[in-house]
Amino acid sequence: MCHKAEVFPDNGYDERLSGGAATVFDVSSKAFTNMVDGLDARNQKVHEIGDKTFEQVFVAPPSPIFTGLGPIYNNVSCINCHRNDGQGIPTAGFANSGLLMRISQPGTDPHGGPLAIPGFGAQIQDQSVQGAKPEANIDISYTDQLVTYPDGTVVTLRKPAYALLNPYTALTGGYMLSPRLAPPLVGLGLLEKIPESTILSYVDASDKNGDGITGKANYVYNPYSNQTELGRFGLKANTSTLALQIATAYQQDLGVTSYIQPVESAAGQEQMKVVNGDVQPELPDSLLNDVVFYVKTLAVPARRNVTDENIKQGALLFDQVNCSGCHRPTMQTGVDVTLPQISNQRIHPYTDLLVHDMGDGLADNRPDYLANGREWRTQPLWGIGLLEKTTGTAYYLHDGRAKTIEEAILWHDGEAKNAKQKFMQLSKADRDKLISFLQSL
Repeated sequence: MCHKAEVFPDNGYDERLSGGAATVFDVSSKAFTNMVDGLDARNQKVHEIGDKTFEQVFVAPPSPIFTGLGPIYNNVSCINCHRNDGQGIPTAGFANSGLLMRISQPGTDPHGGPLAIPGFGAQIQDQSVQGAKPEANIDISYTDQLVTYPDGTVVTLRKPAYALLNPYTALTGGYMLSPRLAPPLVGLGLLEKIPESTILSYVDASDKNGDGITGKANYVYNPYSNQTELGRFGLKANTSTLALQIATAYQQDLGVTSYIQPVESAAGQEQMKVVNGDVQPELPDSLLNDVVFYVKTLAVPARRNVTDENIKQGALLFDQVNCSGCHRPTMQTGVDVTLPQISNQRIHPYTDLLVHDMGDGLADNRPDYLANGREWRTQPLWGIGLLEKTTGTAYYLHDGRAKTIEEAILWHDGEAKNAKQKFMQLSKADRDKLISFLQSL
């Protein structure tokens, strides 16, 4: 549960409160799983039901409860991808896999989004129920890539390559693949409350300050509201609301339909005959809403060791090399009259929710609405220092290629090139301080 704030005299507020009133002081392996403090009895019950549904294993029809899995899918429950409500593992085809593969062909759909491939849609489902076939298997291989600092220190990076094997039917050439690793879930309710005007204020299209950072807002189509809206969720900011993000994950990752996403991911495929007679939607409205509320009310872990001198110096270095040009430390949420815990809160997510050109090394070369093939949304950094504890092994970046924070920094390029070069020019001691600061978040 949240602790009362302790005000630090040097800045007038408690630096530990990453999520404002939605902060929790927990450094255990369950640090990402806490309910925000102060919910009334009814909302606590809704959160708990959502928690149980999030962890529920779905099965294939005709089971009477939690049915509707498939006919094709990537995993059988939400928690299998988001371990302890944290990140996934960058493997494919296993029970604990947290990596999925988006696919599309050149061009855009009628709403400006990725153009799906007939018979495969816009995401590869690599598992299936009995009687159906996975769309394809995903193969991942790595090659080493060396980076040398000016001081002679050498770091080995892993460069991934992805391929589709054994497609269930002919797959024409020219398709585009984009791997996506399941990210941590903390603070999403707060990010949904960031005013659109705040996010747009970070765009510097003409680079007026000359730091090489421009940023772009991704405007995306919401099939439930039938509106074009500001994207803020997903690794390319390709989803506008938390409800749509979660409903789409059920539909695409589990093959479970809902009132927001009522069409099976396998629609149009012959193997849809496997689910003939299945009840639609497969996830009751109330349970989807409970899961949305559960994710919305997950607390953010507090910062740690904020008075440690090395970490304080690391925070200054983070700003000096301009990591904060994209990973903006502080925002203010808008008003939510139903949830004071996320309403009008000063938070420290270390993101701008914009998409940025990250260079050739991280490019997936697959456009997603206004985000081009080199652009990714700035990942929030709160909780980054607890990834290893909460998920067993930490992975970083959109596909988990980096095993350390340092490796993740060294993959940065494009708009982040100047910041990376400044980081590399630091002494080893100062680089360690900056990384220690990040591990305190």
